[in-house]
Amino acid sequence: MHLLLIEDDAALHTALQRSLVRSGMRVEVCSDGLRALGAWKAQAPDVVVLDLSLPAMDGLDVLRQARQAGLDTPVLILTARGTVGDKVLGLNAGADDYLPKPFDLDELEARVRALHRRHGAAAPADAGGNSVQWGQLRHDRDNGAIYHQHKVLDLTPRELTLLSVLMAKQGQALSKERLFELVFPGETHVQYEAIEVVVYRLRKKLANTGVVLTTLRGLGYLLKLGN
Repeated sequence: MHLLLIEDDAALHTALQRSLVRSGMRVEVCSDGLRALGAWKAQAPDVVVLDLSLPAMDGLDVLRQARQAGLDTPVLILTARGTVGDKVLGLNAGADDYLPKPFDLDELEARVRALHRRHGAAAPADAGGNSVQWGQLRHDRDNGAIYHQHKVLDLTPRELTLLSVLMAKQGQALSKERLFELVFPGETHVQYEAIEVVVYRLRKKLANTGVVLTTLRGLGYLLKLGN
């Protein structure tokens, strides 16, 4: 696993790098926001661990610009900012998980590996061919991106997983339980209702695409073609 660690505290990033390398990861370290964004674009890592308080460019700005550039790498925010407001800002900017300082190294490693596993499941194995079309949306399984009229949709890895699975099951409803297993694989610490948050955010991003994410009571969710 190639991990990009964006952290300006030298003592902390040295300790993290040593620990994660011992666990079998290849760790690249950047200590300021501008260089980190360049490194992220140059060679897409498997997971990004991102501190919010950075020199040159704030961590939230790094994350926003990365998502705007179409970089869908899963991101774990690592920060001393422990308020709910900061957590919401990070998640709304496109982060996938959040771990406040101080933290346990084993928990950090477990969350990083969970993000990596989930991102690897983004393209469903049962979808035939290299591309899945549903209305004006197209899922390119070669690069993992979902397009609307030739423009890449700005999706987090969780949203990408959810949408790609529903596109593969065209016209079929998938239960909330099954979607939770695919979007949050092995993450026992995540509340079951979290899938509803991902659905809510994805539904907003699908506005004006001609595709509607519909809730069927007692059955789950499915995609329908709108007007």
